[in-house]
Amino acid sequence: MRTIVKTILFVISVVLISKPVNTLNILVVLPFEGKSHFIGFQPYLHELVRRGHNVTVISHFPDSFNGTNYHDISLAGKSKILQNVFTINRSYKSIIDISLFLVNTGTGNCKLMLSNENVQNLVKSKANFDVVVIEEFNTDCGLGLAYKLRAPVVGITSHMILPWHYQRMGINFNPSFVQFLFLEGGTKPNFFQRLERSVFYLYYNLLYKYFCQRIDQKTIEEYIGAVPPLEELAREIKVTLVYQSLGLTGSHLLPSNLIEVGGYHVAEPKPLQEDLKKFIEESKHGVIFISFGSMLRASSTPASLIQIIIDTVSELPQRIIWKWEEGTLPGNPKNIYSSKWLPQNDILAHPGVLAFYSHCGMMSTTEAIHHGVPMVGMPVFGDQPANAAAVEESGLGVQIQIRDVTKELLLEKFKTVLDPKFRENVKRISRVWHDRPLSAMDSAIFWTEFAARNQNLNLRSRSADVPYYQFLCLDILFVFLSVFVVSKYIVKTTLCKGNVIKSKRE
Repeated sequence: MRTIVKTILFVISVVLISKPVNTLNILVVLPFEGKSHFIGFQPYLHELVRRGHNVTVISHFPDSFNGTNYHDISLAGKSKILQNVFTINRSYKSIIDISLFLVNTGTGNCKLMLSNENVQNLVKSKANFDVVVIEEFNTDCGLGLAYKLRAPVVGITSHMILPWHYQRMGINFNPSFVQFLFLEGGTKPNFFQRLERSVFYLYYNLLYKYFCQRIDQKTIEEYIGAVPPLEELAREIKVTLVYQSLGLTGSHLLPSNLIEVGGYHVAEPKPLQEDLKKFIEESKHGVIFISFGSMLRASSTPASLIQIIIDTVSELPQRIIWKWEEGTLPGNPKNIYSSKWLPQNDILAHPGVLAFYSHCGMMSTTEAIHHGVPMVGMPVFGDQPANAAAVEESGLGVQIQIRDVTKELLLEKFKTVLDPKFRENVKRISRVWHDRPLSAMDSAIFWTEFAARNQNLNLRSRSADVPYYQFLCLDILFVFLSVFVVSKYIVKTTLCKGNVIKSKRE
């Protein structure tokens, strides 16, 4: 009885001292059909609901998380889900293919979303939302929807920012040290890599402007009416939650309304299934985990590369856990545990896992630094080259390019990250990564609520509005050049006249 009374008094005291929750109506626009993106955003969506907000999500992935506060506007079945669709291939052609994939899926996502009757009803009914959260990826279509709903916008990414985001955010893209998402070089590119970045930065921006934004502008007008130019609306985004963090990607010239929230998707690890747990704990020398993510098929990797990996790990004393989509690996190696699906976060959390051979997707890289597991990064496409460079520069691991993979080089990379001193340094990096004034999730939630509370506050960096000629100081250079030319002319004219006068006197 006394215990019950104490419990009741405790609950009453908590209610009295707790701040009242200001419930927000939040619309989340996730029109891209990539499953890995949605999985990354899902913990953030769930946390918004846990904190008392009403969340309506437009996506291809219906979620039965909470029927009261979580509402789906489902696009499921209208487009093929993008999972296990890319092969391992790195070339200029693949980079151009990715650019075309982005703009084509972007315009397709826009039309598919706005043609949805439930989405149109939001506009027709003038649905009331306190804030609209929009994925900043391959389309700005959601900005037109938010404009019609008269709601402030919070941008959200599952990666570092894309080439067409720099200008709208007022960030100076300098190829000499700013990472380019699709290319190698990190923050220390050589001359050729700087040249590559300059060309592809211009290419991606022109492509996005003329083959995505212009088409999306017409699609928006067709389905929900005219809106201001999408690039103009993009500059009005209150804050953008960028999925990166200082501990991994280092310092950047980011304006204050770009908030680094890398890590909020990492969940508390769950117990491993018995056979997997036994496989790890019975390994006297620990385990290496191999996975190339959900957007790549390891089984479609060139057979020669697979054989090199198998031959390499066969010379290591560690056991191997490998995410493999087919029944068995070639040769059916005895020291390798393979499965079509593996609980990656739970595996990386196990102290017996000593290294992670990965494609360096942002979710995988984040889980590795969270748990302090050294990486051997083999980037393939998308943001992976930039992530792999960040892995190496931060000290989290080493990288190897697909074109360079040999048994000898791969073995050298594994031995590097398996060295106890290297692993101890990775643990230190992980501690730095965790050392934040707010957790990644708390930060993401705070700034979402902040944007809703301060709808009339302009948080845009002034640099986003400065004309190019001012941004590059061309007017100042023109004045300096003009002064120099005029001064040179005056001096030359004066000297010439002096010589003429002198000649006449003589």
